[in-house]
Amino acid sequence: MRPGRLEQMQPEEEFYTHGHSRPVVQSHARRSVADSARFLVPYLTPGVELLDFGCGPGSITADLGNFVGPNGRIVGVDSSGDAIAIAGHQHPAQNVSYLQASVYNLPFPDGSFDVAYGHQVLQHLADPVSALAEIHRVLRPGGLVAVRDADYGSMVHHPHYPELDRWLDVYHRVACHNGGEPDAGRKLQEWVAAAGFAEVRATASTWYYTTPEQRLEWATLWADRIRVARFAERAAIIDASANVDEMARAWLQWAEEPAGWFAFLHGEVVATRT
Repeated sequence: MRPGRLEQMQPEEEFYTHGHSRPVVQSHARRSVADSARFLVPYLTPGVELLDFGCGPGSITADLGNFVGPNGRIVGVDSSGDAIAIAGHQHPAQNVSYLQASVYNLPFPDGSFDVAYGHQVLQHLADPVSALAEIHRVLRPGGLVAVRDADYGSMVHHPHYPELDRWLDVYHRVACHNGGEPDAGRKLQEWVAAAGFAEVRATASTWYYTTPEQRLEWATLWADRIRVARFAERAAIIDASANVDEMARAWLQWAEEPAGWFAFLHGEVVATRT
């Protein structure tokens, strides 16, 4: 049985669990405002200056540019130079720019943005409250932070495959060992408030995979992710009995199930910089 947070394990460093392999980048590059930032849309108006922190390959960043109009400004930052290069190449736009930077030390003056948005970022950070405090610094008074993160503890699948339970257990332990919090979705309110934000508004939404096409895409993504050296090597350190090939085969077998179903929650928070 998976412990809640594995307090007995101390992360050896902050280490991005997913890495930037081709399957990961391709998956991230398919994301849009519709599936990843719908909760933010009511707060966007023409002319807004927005920071997308942890922007990855930039598909959501560029899409957000459509909501702030030509007089608005979007800046996407990511700690990965490779991700920034992909974003600049694949998603150029007149009102969007990309910059390599750490969310812990942003290269912007105080009060530079009206809105800051982070999608699937805080779950990978060893100190999410410090990162949010830096976001607080670069927002103008009255500005908004909007964050959305998965909650891996809410993941459910049908029909039941024990090796997918095994995968989820190993993933939790690897992510925690890497300094992250895979159940971040449920903790966003706590972290945002601790960073000094007020008027915290929390919601939730789901991702689900039910059609043959959705199942195949999701299963193939995870089968590829867990077999790359970045994850497989860490899994072996955490649990010598972990067999990522068996887990990958289980993913692909599950995808062929006519009644296959997979779903999980995301926590969402919008809060105000006082």
